[in-house]
Amino acid sequence: MIVALTGGTGFVGQAVLDEASRWGVPVRALARRDMDARASVAWQRGDLADRDALARLVAGADAVLHVAGVVNAPDAAGFHLGNVAGTEALLDAAETAGVKRFVFVSSLAAREPGLSAYGRSKRDAEEAVQLSRLAWTIVRPPAIYGPRDREMLDLFRAARRGVVPLPPPGRASMLHVDDLARLLLELTLPGDAPGDAATQRILEPDDGREGGWPHAELAQAIGRAVGRSTVWAPHLSRAVLAAAARGDRLLRGRRAKLTLDRVGYMIHPDWVSRPDKAPPAELWHPEIETAAGLAATARWYREQGWL
Repeated sequence: MIVALTGGTGFVGQAVLDEASRWGVPVRALARRDMDARASVAWQRGDLADRDALARLVAGADAVLHVAGVVNAPDAAGFHLGNVAGTEALLDAAETAGVKRFVFVSSLAAREPGLSAYGRSKRDAEEAVQLSRLAWTIVRPPAIYGPRDREMLDLFRAARRGVVPLPPPGRASMLHVDDLARLLLELTLPGDAPGDAATQRILEPDDGREGGWPHAELAQAIGRAVGRSTVWAPHLSRAVLAAAARGDRLLRGRRAKLTLDRVGYMIHPDWVSRPDKAPPAELWHPEIETAAGLAATARWYREQGWL
């Protein structure tokens, strides 16, 4: 079989390629630039706006795994272009090529599209997938962490200094990127494989912790991962977070991690994966316990000189 992959150069995509290599699954992966050769990976030059490149990407593929997405954009139009228009173009290419399976990586933010332009774009992209003629599965990961991740890196750096600023009290689910990669590949399997049990479904995987992680408890877990017995974890109001977002924009420009749009969904109190949307037990279960995974991630950061 051949899996056509978008987002293969990113955090989740690289974990998928690692897992595919272990499984011996050939992958054709889209990339904007020339990439180093990698076993079992055929790189296809192009992006989601290049219809010809998308046609070459999906030609002869058994499944499409759509990981690519925009998590930071200056406005709603930027999110729509990257997350909605790009998904629609890929769906058109897959349907034209006769691809059987389409697995789309969305976000829990799609549950609350009124909170952010990002969440709105992910919900709109989900709706496009559901209207397609493909055998689709939508995966809404919670907070993802692990080696190569730069989105949560600032939290580890803050914990190392002993202070982890938090949004207002709430709870969130967690998931190691390697567990997510296994799930995504399981969903691409053809025929009467277990992945069929997840067809035409929206899945919300997590680390198996019932009720997710209270923000304050997660901050302490990250603190222990970087070697601190305890950290100060103050809850910040929406106004303070918004001011911090404007400051981050001034300091880091387009590289800012904390944005006003992100503040919109950070302050929501419930980002816990729903049990009724858990992946079928015969298909997948999480293997990496979060405290151990956080510690291993901190070690990786140190080895790379990031922490």
